[in-house]
Amino acid sequence: MPGQYRHFPDFSISRGEFMSDLLRVAVPNKGALSEATSSLLTEAGYRQRSDRKDLTLVDEANGVEFFYLRPRDIAVYVGEGTLDIGITGRDLLLDSGADAAEIKGLGFGRSRFRFAAPKGPENTVEGLAGKRIATSYPGLLGSFLTTRGIDAHLIHLDGAVESSIRLGVADAIADVVETGTTLRKAGLEVFGDVILESEAVLIQRRDFTGGTTFDHFMRRIDGVQVARGYVMVDYDVPAEALGAVTELTPGLEAPTVSPLAKNGWYAVRAMVPREAVQGLMDELWDAGARAILSTELSACRL
Repeated sequence: MPGQYRHFPDFSISRGEFMSDLLRVAVPNKGALSEATSSLLTEAGYRQRSDRKDLTLVDEANGVEFFYLRPRDIAVYVGEGTLDIGITGRDLLLDSGADAAEIKGLGFGRSRFRFAAPKGPENTVEGLAGKRIATSYPGLLGSFLTTRGIDAHLIHLDGAVESSIRLGVADAIADVVETGTTLRKAGLEVFGDVILESEAVLIQRRDFTGGTTFDHFMRRIDGVQVARGYVMVDYDVPAEALGAVTELTPGLEAPTVSPLAKNGWYAVRAMVPREAVQGLMDELWDAGARAILSTELSACRL
């Protein structure tokens, strides 16, 4: 419930000890989000810790100080104003009840939060009224049930909750579901609407006013996300096919077109969506393009 995670078990430092001119960023210290977050920040040009025991890292060249915390605690630190921004799961943010706001989704760590129970025709969300529901996310689940007008008894368990039904502790569970394999092995089936579509998100304290370093941080993250979704395509094309191929590769503003030393031929360069590049290269070849190259992007500013 709101307030139940307002503790600081991993980390103790007063606000006066912070380097006030640095952007203070909370990042996951372990778990599924940790490695992906570290990769994102490294691609964005920020230093990251080499020793997993380190709790902080100062990147003075970029004006940022990173704090490595339990993913579940990050929203609390940010919401209390102890840190400026952080990366955590949307499910953890909403479950914490912290006074923090989501800035943007980051596209990794995706999961669905759903109900599950032993197979049976009576499995409906409305049928949960008066039932015992085991979950590791009581704040998130409580808010969902309240909006539906459903009064149920929530049982807060840390870690795996699948065994709670077999052990007679609960009638149903609400948990993160990725493939559903673990639930099926436990003899359970998912039912009802998806409670929440979650992913890693960038969050900020509500009174945070930003600044130049924060603006740079956001542009870097945006640049990495765009670069991950696009590749650069270069190709040569004869003049008679130039109009057809540039329609296939319009680029973000317009393709770059330059004359080649070979009379009547042009070199074309454009950014294209990564997921469509192989089919696009086939289309370019069929339209008359040659020497078609696809190049990875590491970062960009648009």
